[in-house]
Amino acid sequence: MEKALIAQNRHWNNEKYPNLFSRSLLASITKKMQAKEVHVLLGVRRSGKSTLFKLLINYLLEKADPLAILYVNLDDPFFSEVWRDAKELYRVVETSEKITKKKIKYLLLDEVQNINGWERFVKSAYDADIFKKIFITGSNSSLLKGNYARLLSGRYITDYVYPLSFQEILNAQGIHSYKDLISAKPRVLGILDDILLYGSFPEVFKTEDRDLKREILLNYYETIIFKDCIANHNVRDIKTFKELAFYLISNISSLYSYNSLARAVKSNENTVREFINILEDSFLMFEVKNFSYSIKTQSRSKKKIYCIDNSFLNTISFKFSDNKGKLLENLVFTEFLKNNFGEVYFYQENKECDFILKQGKKLYAIQVSYEVGAPNLEREMEGLRSAMKKLNIQRGYIITYDTEMQLDEKISMVPFWKIYEEFFSILA
Repeated sequence: MEKALIAQNRHWNNEKYPNLFSRSLLASITKKMQAKEVHVLLGVRRSGKSTLFKLLINYLLEKADPLAILYVNLDDPFFSEVWRDAKELYRVVETSEKITKKKIKYLLLDEVQNINGWERFVKSAYDADIFKKIFITGSNSSLLKGNYARLLSGRYITDYVYPLSFQEILNAQGIHSYKDLISAKPRVLGILDDILLYGSFPEVFKTEDRDLKREILLNYYETIIFKDCIANHNVRDIKTFKELAFYLISNISSLYSYNSLARAVKSNENTVREFINILEDSFLMFEVKNFSYSIKTQSRSKKKIYCIDNSFLNTISFKFSDNKGKLLENLVFTEFLKNNFGEVYFYQENKECDFILKQGKKLYAIQVSYEVGAPNLEREMEGLRSAMKKLNIQRGYIITYDTEMQLDEKISMVPFWKIYEEFFSILA
């Protein structure tokens, strides 16, 4: 254990962690540093939670003794004894303090869901003021549900970690201003082409070899499916679960009912509903409802599903590489998530509108179309105008790959690569 702790805590040598992607979420985390509550970071596996911890440690090194900061990656097999009994975490802390000869003030526990009874340790340590601040990460949204939530009620704050946003990727490439964006348009479109197919998981994005990208992504997918879904939820019908996950990824953004899914995978509605909840819990997929002011109507209507990252669409479902419209639609959805711009719905009543974005009481209507020309412009406009009229929406957008124009006083066509300048800036 001592060797593992020393290997994981290189900052004990008062050295910052180098070559990290800058993450916009860091500002939110450091702003909340003075709050006593346990800070929980939740998100899909490999989205950058560990990197955020290292960025946070770099920040803390300017304010605290490096020997007073303890980081523990609980995915490491060296801590298998801790997995079985959370009480062993006290021994981990004691061992660290023996090595450093300093009291641990900042405790960072990575992938804490691996530990049986972790919430009791965290509650006890929090109530006893053992540490100045506790940070934890997890790869399941259920980490703070049920008994966990009851035990830690009022004792935690939460932030969600997603793969890199388009803005974070541009910043990492040295594109920081609107002037930079326009000047570097060919390079920006090249970046967009890459993330449409290979997504924005940090390690995958910085890997240039496409075969290696695919190998890494297949490993990510299998780990999420087997570890965060099947093992974490004790799924017994593994075959049906995997078939449903594959079917959903192959039919991203398509309308479905639980009955139609049950028929597709030869199962039943209750099982399908349970399996979708598990996929959502792992942050792999997100179910989107048909917008209605009636909760009953929403629950009875058909639904759509989107994936956390475009890479899985291209890697797991081979038919997606040429379906640029679906790829762009999924990418737009993930940008909504990453920027926390409200509740996301779609709208269908005779005509269909891809997204209804709800911010408080304000609604925005959004269509996504990779290319817009005479054959499909009217169809896109019909769906958009229908939603805007029925829901009394004042602003509508068509997000494209690279087409831009003002269609009328209420509807704008915005290229994705300008989404932060021409769309999100209006919503902020």
